[in-house]
Amino acid sequence: MRLEGKVAIVTGAASGLGRAIAERFLKEGARVAIADVKGAEQTAEALGANAMGVSMDVTNEKQVDEGIAQVAARFSGVDVLVSNAGVQHISALVDLQLSDWRRMLAIHLDGAFLTTRACMRRMRDQRRGGAIIYMGSVHSKEASPLKAPYIAAKHGIIGLCKSVAKEGAAFGIRANTICPGFVRTPLVEKQIPEQAKELGITEQEVIKNVMLKTTVDGEFTTLADVAEVALFFAAFPSNALTGQSVIVSHGWHME
Repeated sequence: MRLEGKVAIVTGAASGLGRAIAERFLKEGARVAIADVKGAEQTAEALGANAMGVSMDVTNEKQVDEGIAQVAARFSGVDVLVSNAGVQHISALVDLQLSDWRRMLAIHLDGAFLTTRACMRRMRDQRRGGAIIYMGSVHSKEASPLKAPYIAAKHGIIGLCKSVAKEGAAFGIRANTICPGFVRTPLVEKQIPEQAKELGITEQEVIKNVMLKTTVDGEFTTLADVAEVALFFAAFPSNALTGQSVIVSHGWHME
């Protein structure tokens, strides 16, 4: 098994992409902490003895530091962080409230920073290296209407990842970013009617002509697609692969 003996923390793991990644890691032998604002304990219980739940608001410095300390104490360290917690807010920029802008950046960027810092400190002191994986998006690479704070945050994730790759190398810590296309998570399901309303089109038109228009096959990216890339990054054996981003989007965006 590719993650035998490894300890992973996955934020936003009570559902959606985070849970799928946690499940994949568990199948590969890891012990996994399910970190989320709600539902973490219930999800961990459902996933078995090698999972633990941690109630964590990733924008709260105290909760992040204490939660990661709990994981390290129970599982004897931290080897992998998947910074996945995120939300979406659909609004035209001219109508966007400053409070919504700040909330989006706090969850995506402050959360990534706080969890990274706490895990890097552990990884540095453990002297056994580690992997930090960020959940970016195709919107880390390009833009769409109605998502300004999300796009700004996801572009920022790429910059943070590169900085962590440079600073972490001395401790054997790798950092990489996954950039999925649209995956039918609760986050995306919520966007479909919101975009339909904002754009004045049907929900099916949102799916066909907005979300999947430029894919090669008209298909959504799946939870399993993203989990496989997360496993690849987590298990990669050297610093040869660090500071990179991989797009998983059925060809929606290519580079």
